[in-house]
Amino acid sequence: MARSFLCRAVGVLQLSRTTPRTGLSRFYSQTEPEPPTVSQQNNGIRRIILNNPKKRNALSLSMLESLRENILTDVDSDDLRVIIISAKGPVFSSGHDLKELTSARGREYHTQVFHACAEVMTLIQDIPVPVIAMVNGVATAAGCQLVASCDVAVVTEKSTFATPGVNVGLFCSTPAVAIGRAVPRKVAMEMLFTGTPISAHDALLHGLVSKVVPEERLEEETLAIAQRVCQASRPVVALGKATFQRQMAQGRDAAYATASKVMVDNLALRDGQEGIRAFIEKRKPVWSHKADKAHD
Repeated sequence: MARSFLCRAVGVLQLSRTTPRTGLSRFYSQTEPEPPTVSQQNNGIRRIILNNPKKRNALSLSMLESLRENILTDVDSDDLRVIIISAKGPVFSSGHDLKELTSARGREYHTQVFHACAEVMTLIQDIPVPVIAMVNGVATAAGCQLVASCDVAVVTEKSTFATPGVNVGLFCSTPAVAIGRAVPRKVAMEMLFTGTPISAHDALLHGLVSKVVPEERLEEETLAIAQRVCQASRPVVALGKATFQRQMAQGRDAAYATASKVMVDNLALRDGQEGIRAFIEKRKPVWSHKADKAHD
């Protein structure tokens, strides 16, 4: 898996501009622009922050490439257990940068933008660690798509979600892929046809987000989920995430066949057997966080 993710990262690392994972902030000269995202990792938790509030954290091509690099960097390291995506400013993300979508840019550039966006959204679901959206504000169009693509979403009561592309002549067809898989069909269609925002509580009701919390508790609640993930075995979580995504695309019988086989594979993991022994012996498990097998 490490080789496949690294291969996908080739050609991206030089294009993206991010801060090192050792800190969220750095000093910039007046002539040096801030990076579109910043990243930090501590105790297994990687924080990625969308960092262009002046442009409402629009998912420009440079933002998407930077986000893609942040996600892919050392993604198969045992030290990484969970990723949190948040944003600077009152807007989580307003979606694509419409200035990049004019005729002057041309079809080839437009194709590049939507290819990069689709790759980021699928990476979030394909990488071996859970990805949590931490939202405090507006998420529209591809910004709403980003929330829908994450495995978990913790949002504040003031957050809103919309797909308003239809109102500017660009139907939110790519956001519909993620949103249509997160909320009931008729809810998705109303959002797409009208562009009308839904509240955080309606988003929770319809399954777009996981939890709605007061603004002052957003950080605490999100980190609590991330820390719980960190307490589990990395290969067990990775296996479970991959299997969930795979079986959701299958019919019932095929899904049970897939999941049953994976349960047996899970039992063959050293950490799978360690967890069972710890339960029987009434102690806390000591995870290896390695995908080593206990038996064939």
